[in-house]
Amino acid sequence: MYNPQRRDFISVTLDGGYSNAKAPRSQSCWRRWKRLSRLQRSILLFLFIVLGTAFAAYHLQGESHRYVLEVRTLKPHVPDADPDRNPQRQVAQELNPKPKKPLRRGPPVLKQGQVAKPLEARDHGLGVNSSKLIVADGKDESNLHGAVANQEPNKVHSLNPRQQAVVEAFLHAWRGYREFAWGHDELKPLSHSFSEWFGLGLTILDALDTMWIMGLENEFEEARQWVSTKLNFAKNVDVNLFESTIRIMGGLLGTFHLTGDKLFLDKAVDLGNRLMPAFNTPSKVPYSDVNLGTGQAHPPKWTSDSSVAEVTSIQLEFRELSHLTGDPKYKGAADAVTHHVLGLSGKLDGLVPMFINTHSGQFSRSGVYTMGARADSYYEYLLKQWLQGGKREKHLLNSYLEAMSGMQKHLLGTSQPNHLTFIGELISGALKPKMDHLVCFLPGTLALGARHGLDPSHMELAEKLLETCYQMYQQMETGLSPEISHFNMQAGSTHDIEVKPADRHNLLRPETVESLFYLHRFTDKVKYQDWGWEIFQSFQRYTRVATGGYSSINNVRSPSNPEPRDKMESFFLGETLKYFFLLFSDNKALLSPDKHVFNTEAHAFPIRTEG
Repeated sequence: MYNPQRRDFISVTLDGGYSNAKAPRSQSCWRRWKRLSRLQRSILLFLFIVLGTAFAAYHLQGESHRYVLEVRTLKPHVPDADPDRNPQRQVAQELNPKPKKPLRRGPPVLKQGQVAKPLEARDHGLGVNSSKLIVADGKDESNLHGAVANQEPNKVHSLNPRQQAVVEAFLHAWRGYREFAWGHDELKPLSHSFSEWFGLGLTILDALDTMWIMGLENEFEEARQWVSTKLNFAKNVDVNLFESTIRIMGGLLGTFHLTGDKLFLDKAVDLGNRLMPAFNTPSKVPYSDVNLGTGQAHPPKWTSDSSVAEVTSIQLEFRELSHLTGDPKYKGAADAVTHHVLGLSGKLDGLVPMFINTHSGQFSRSGVYTMGARADSYYEYLLKQWLQGGKREKHLLNSYLEAMSGMQKHLLGTSQPNHLTFIGELISGALKPKMDHLVCFLPGTLALGARHGLDPSHMELAEKLLETCYQMYQQMETGLSPEISHFNMQAGSTHDIEVKPADRHNLLRPETVESLFYLHRFTDKVKYQDWGWEIFQSFQRYTRVATGGYSSINNVRSPSNPEPRDKMESFFLGETLKYFFLLFSDNKALLSPDKHVFNTEAHAFPIRTEG
């Protein structure tokens, strides 16, 4: 039985040992605290708060440092063809997909087969305030000559489903390039490899501004990092003056205009200086090739001729470079070429031959007049230089108007049986009903001139020609246009278009989509968007490569075997998909042709209306 009075245990007390008596100790501390003055208690409380805050911050910093170390120890697989990629950065993005300092809100990086979800809000603003520019080293360069001008205020819009599909297509193409060709010029999507032209990352530079206007912040930031750390023009490599100007310089200047980031302007200036030796010729006609490292310029090895389009389609870029830097040498060199060509004999009612000799400075191989390959962008740049300069250079306008009159007089034809209006070639005085797909830039150019106050009949002609360009797609079994079409003019013909076996390839070209963009912007006719959507779906159906990228094809007449070519041109990302995105946009202020001129690679520069 339990006896409460009984004590069957031994109590042992150890000096300084454990004691379970909490109350007496608490009472002792409280008495000591009460003895302190109000000032002393306030000081102690402040010290406790400071020490607690410091301890918490130190703990969080230690956890963050441990996380970074863990990320850096991971070693993901990187393909051999991708030496410039940063695996640590890639893993960090995958583990923490939200960048610490996002450039802008945009669609997420999509997995294959996904379509971008609609964005509740999207910043379509085209750049920064012209009074303050972003500089690579973080400094403010408010006094930079010709700071980014003519900027629209930021506008918030959502992506519609067609734009979302274009963004997904871009990401699919970019995924293939990034995986198999990063830092190289072009992707070979079938063989999962790459091709080099100049070894300067053409696809990255051509696609920079496309990524920006699509809001692809992660892809843009990675591309910018490559430009900052990997792009080096001090290389012993020959480049084509025309191609490097429109793709590389144009891409850099167009991106600078949109972002205000001086990194891109600095790179453009470096390239411009290295291209200048090409203009050092007695004839004023620049050499076609120049070595970026040595400065040695020369014509092609097989001829002393250059195409007229090449030497007269570099002016927008060099003029823009002079405006931004305040150095007139770039504009002066390019303008000298224009003045020389405009002063030559050998034109036919404003139409120019296809070739010009670097040594003599005269047109060569006369007798062929075309709006297609080797002459096309000569006409485009006459109008666009006039617009770029604020419509003040009348000699450019007069030359453009004379050429358009000559085109209507000598090159226009009508097919049978559906009376399609086409642009042929004049060879030895006879019209040949052959039309390059490249000629499909012309509807957009004619519409642009009419929009800016030129002959209103040009808009009517633009719509007729664009109908023909659309039919060049529509009448093919794949829904994709051949590189060259021949038109039947004989009465009794059963179909308008013939395609020779050697001309059946499609290179993912942008010209028809470009003209659809202009005509939709200027007429508001929904049919132009619908035509573009049909063409886009045909690209998706016959050129998309499952593992990433899009490929040119050899045969637009064979849906069962279009014969992919294993080549994705840089202009597919720089031009074709950009024009699709703009065509489908509900925001007509986005890169408005009323305020911008697009170079022949779809990089936009501001129209300069100031004196």
